Amino acid sequence: MGKHWADFQYEIYLNGMTGAVPRLPTDLTRLEELTEQRLGPGPVGYVAGSAGDGSTARANRAALERRRIVPRMLRDVHERDLSVEVLGRALPAPLALAPVGVLSIMHPDAEPAAARAAAAQGVPYILSSASSTPMEQVAEAMGDAERWFQLYWPKDPEVARSFLDRAKAAGFGVLVVTLDTPLLSWRPRDLDQAYLPFLRGVGTANYFSDPAFQAGLAKPVHEDPDAAVMRFVGLFSDPAKTWPDLAFLRENWDGPIVLKGVLHPDDARLAADAGMDGVVVSNHGGRQVAGSVAAADALPRVVEAVGDRLTVLFDSGVRTGDDVFKALALGARAVLLGRPYVYGLGLDGQAGVEHVIRCLLAELDLTLALSGHATPGTIGPGDLVEAPA
Repeated sequence: MGKHWADFQYEIYLNGMTGAVPRLPTDLTRLEELTEQRLGPGPVGYVAGSAGDGSTARANRAALERRRIVPRMLRDVHERDLSVEVLGRALPAPLALAPVGVLSIMHPDAEPAAARAAAAQGVPYILSSASSTPMEQVAEAMGDAERWFQLYWPKDPEVARSFLDRAKAAGFGVLVVTLDTPLLSWRPRDLDQAYLPFLRGVGTANYFSDPAFQAGLAKPVHEDPDAAVMRFVGLFSDPAKTWPDLAFLRENWDGPIVLKGVLHPDDARLAADAGMDGVVVSNHGGRQVAGSVAAADALPRVVEAVGDRLTVLFDSGVRTGDDVFKALALGARAVLLGRPYVYGLGLDGQAGVEHVIRCLLAELDLTLALSGHATPGTIGPGDLVEAPA
């Protein structure tokens, strides 16, 4: 049997007998406001902010909220098992922590704290290329727990190859390639604060520690940090990449490869044709294209196009257990959670991230049961209706 995630609620109630209440809200939608109150405007804006006027982030939420669950009665749900198989890996629940860069701006324990929290709960941690901690250190913090590596595909093929070799050596089993960020979008919250951590050498740890990156510098990073930052900015991403370039990744990575940022069914088909293993239907949490289609509205069409050929994952807008239920009902195999765990980290370090994971999965477990399901495998489009707009 899988883990009984719903038991977390009884743990909370029993702790209450001694007068203890949770340090963070159990309604995860409240974490953003709390983070806004407690952390500086630069870091908060960088995490909470979106492209343009925020319309895509709002659309992501609206697309999930518009879909309503139709609970079914008198089904045997007393024993539940949330475990799923994703990309050949047995996971305790259909959840992974999404790649989010520069976590040191939220909490000094940064990526290792989030990674340890994920490991403690058995949930895969996806490390961002733009981490503020080198990938080897994050791997060390996780022991042998499930970890995936997110690649921002750099212009310099030697740096790309080096990243893949290092990730492989450090035990990262799945490669998640973000396609939707060949350029940074127009992000007013960051622009109004003139806040971009990379220019201060924050979020560049994987690059500055990389031999292929260092080989392109006249002096060591610590002797001329400005030159290192400029080299980083020059190679961070490559707007010239096209579909045939995916062959390079296949040649240099022997595990599963997942393309993140796919919203159009034809792009999903191209991914399958290129021999990829999965896609993440995502609009980067509304951070890249203002006015974009909501991720949850794009999901059913992608599943219809490639669901039989690729593992379809989902992110963008997920805040609650019922959001995860809805994404699974729309055809996702699992969901990546982003901002909420980052708020948890900012507010209470590793314990905050664990709190977020346990709340989300307890709520998912209860939502499943109360809607008439004992496993994620029985959920489908028939369990949702679309509320009139």
